[in-house]
Amino acid sequence: MSRKMKKKEKIAKWVAGVSVSTMISRVFGLIRDVLIANLLGVGMAADAIFVAYRIPNLFRRLLGEGALSSSFIPVFVEYLKKKGEEESKKFVKSIFTVLLVILLLLTVAGWVLTPWIVRLIAPGFISNPGKLNLTINLTRIIFPFMIAIGLGALTLGILNSLKKFMIPALAPCMLSISEIILMLAVCPFMEKPVYGLAVGILIGGFAQLAFQVPALIKRGYFSFSFIKELVNMRSFMEHPGVRKVGLLILPAALGLSISQINMFVDTICASFLEEGSIAALYYANRVMQFPLALFGTAIATVSLPLMAESAVQEDYDKLKRTLVSGLRGMLFIILPSIVGLVFMNVPIIRLIFEWGAFSAHASETTGFALAFYASGLAGYAGIRLVVSAFYSFKDTKTPVKVAVLAMLLNIVLNIILMRFLGLGGLALATALAAMVNLILLLIFLRKRLGALGLDKMIMPVIKIFIASMSVVLVCVLCSEFLGGMSKYLHVGVTIPLAVGVYFLTAYILKCEELEYIRNMLKR
Repeated sequence: MSRKMKKKEKIAKWVAGVSVSTMISRVFGLIRDVLIANLLGVGMAADAIFVAYRIPNLFRRLLGEGALSSSFIPVFVEYLKKKGEEESKKFVKSIFTVLLVILLLLTVAGWVLTPWIVRLIAPGFISNPGKLNLTINLTRIIFPFMIAIGLGALTLGILNSLKKFMIPALAPCMLSISEIILMLAVCPFMEKPVYGLAVGILIGGFAQLAFQVPALIKRGYFSFSFIKELVNMRSFMEHPGVRKVGLLILPAALGLSISQINMFVDTICASFLEEGSIAALYYANRVMQFPLALFGTAIATVSLPLMAESAVQEDYDKLKRTLVSGLRGMLFIILPSIVGLVFMNVPIIRLIFEWGAFSAHASETTGFALAFYASGLAGYAGIRLVVSAFYSFKDTKTPVKVAVLAMLLNIVLNIILMRFLGLGGLALATALAAMVNLILLLIFLRKRLGALGLDKMIMPVIKIFIASMSVVLVCVLCSEFLGGMSKYLHVGVTIPLAVGVYFLTAYILKCEELEYIRNMLKR
């Protein structure tokens, strides 16, 4: 077997591991969301907990999935390749200590400023004092969550750089399991069950961090001795690797904070719509995230350290091949997922969430938002992968410039589209802004690296599009004949049949991505 084929199989193995681990995490997350929907529906308590969670979750997005990992990994890979394991361990020790102190200070400041932060993010709650006070109390319970998530981001970056992908991908299970246990064992006995859920989120964040620590200890990248050395903060901050990450993380954090501003703008707008709108947006986004995390995020997770290695070696042709291969594999899964979520939006929501306090009206509202969110899936997944290419050669500024333009477009579209489509308008604005963001990123990347080889994607994408149209046919026919029957039968027949027909059509069209999927399944 050629070296190139072995490399492809190894990448497929890593992606498969992350995909399976992510699927397990998402299944637990889905169970958690079903229980939340059953417990709280889309009423006042649901809106309050989702706003409360969104504030510290901002740091999860910035640190866990973006700025810290993306800024840390290229520097850490450079240390591993050029300076050896001993120096890389000193670098990790320094950045771990600095990060811990920063997170502690941010948590204290955030806890004190919570009343003003909540008023800023959900101004529509001000007219409802009960809802406002509930949100403030929940936010203060959850706020220390950011310490666990920030440190967890660092452990994720270390393990991914060492080609250990499965443990970080499984870690979110701990968060979901903690929430599930609290909802089943504690919440039913509380006067206000939502407080039990908040405590579950806090415990789960630290459980998620603890799950990754043994793997770090095994590789010698974690030691409790750093606690004794906090007095040496100045020497840690002066470490050249920490300064490098600091210079990279500022523009990266700015870029990702801009994407978070988009979410907060959505929250602000939704707080003025009918009660339950914020919760409906959350549930729709969670369902949309399932295929995105299952494959799109898995490819981006594996691709970043690989592209970072290529950048260190100045092998930009290899970097571009990794990028294009990732885009093709991502589209093979994402395009049929878009079709399925758009045409089966309400049936899927009914099957998953329509229990207990979650009404038929809530299903219609959430499904409406889901259809528009899903239309931007290719944009969301593509952005993660292409931004990783910029980060691999330590360019964190270009994604910021593009993100600013996308943010402004999203705000304008929010204001325009919510007047005509309400909640769906907010979701559609997010989807359109994401597609524009992706296109601009590809244009700037081409200017930086030259031709990316995207022309080689034309025929494969046409084949994937044709195969995806077979999913449309299955969804339409099944809705016609099964739409009036049980939701279990409708969704239970449609989705497996659509998947089977899609892969059969792809096989007939000889889609090369099937080999990629086959290599994954072998692993």
